[in-house]
Amino acid sequence: IVLTNKLIATGISYMKQVHVIHMYGRCIKMIHQKCRLGFYPHSKIKRFEVQESKVSWNIEYPEYEPIKYTAPSIQNKPWADPEIGSASFVPKWNAIDGKIDRKSYMGEYVINEDGYPLNPVGRTGIVGRGVLGRWGPNHAADPIVTRWKRDSNDALEINKTTNKPILQFVAIQRRDCKEWAIPGGMVDPGEIISVTLKREFMEEAMNLLENDIAKRNEMETNMNLFFTNGIEIYKGYVDDPRNTDNAWIETVALNFHDEDNNTFGQLPLTAGDDACNVRWMDADAKLNLYASHLEFIKKTVEKHDAHW
Repeated sequence: IVLTNKLIATGISYMKQVHVIHMYGRCIKMIHQKCRLGFYPHSKIKRFEVQESKVSWNIEYPEYEPIKYTAPSIQNKPWADPEIGSASFVPKWNAIDGKIDRKSYMGEYVINEDGYPLNPVGRTGIVGRGVLGRWGPNHAADPIVTRWKRDSNDALEINKTTNKPILQFVAIQRRDCKEWAIPGGMVDPGEIISVTLKREFMEEAMNLLENDIAKRNEMETNMNLFFTNGIEIYKGYVDDPRNTDNAWIETVALNFHDEDNNTFGQLPLTAGDDACNVRWMDADAKLNLYASHLEFIKKTVEKHDAHW
């Protein structure tokens, strides 16, 4: 009833209402955790408490009065949207808007009666954009670079409990929160996902930006073939602590596997850009990783039938 009233207020056609309600019904199965707890990142803004039973927009929550917050650091930036209601800002929701992709991998999202897009998974305890540049979906790409763990004789290391080989992945330590994560970042307007994946990995795990032009070109040439054939691990919503009711992160996570360690055996990992540390990390269920990254690693492990 709550969602239906919101849809009627937006003037969405009946058939489109049915489609959107169905989409939100699917999203109910996904309950975000990390983007509705405690304080919003890099701020003193406390999220309004949202119990798991009140996350869905389909559930009445008349007491819900979250604080509106958009970080001063993103206001008036050329890569960020203006405020909703600005005369010059007429976005094309659920569509390709010039070079900006405002479509969601989750299906068609709702625009409420005040003109704000609604998070497809539900309430987060804060409205506005937070530190995110776009209203609605903010598209990212996460390269999961893996290899087999080997001993000093180059033989595969096998876990004694599961009797399966151990998969390793390139992990970076984020400079902003010090949590370990998969390298990755936002897709630039008009950028092809494959380009984003390679660029972000080279900036964060190979310190591309600190090298001269000649060295950069050499590094990119070496990486071009490796980053051509990735296996899709995940495409969709990310339970990211930066999400709000009106802006959220969606990603495409692709696995690039170095089967014989021929590619990265010759290339040293060096942290750069948004990363303060980088290393090969054993894939394990006990890891504590940023946002939804542990789930991505689990799916990757399953693809390779490795230890978990």
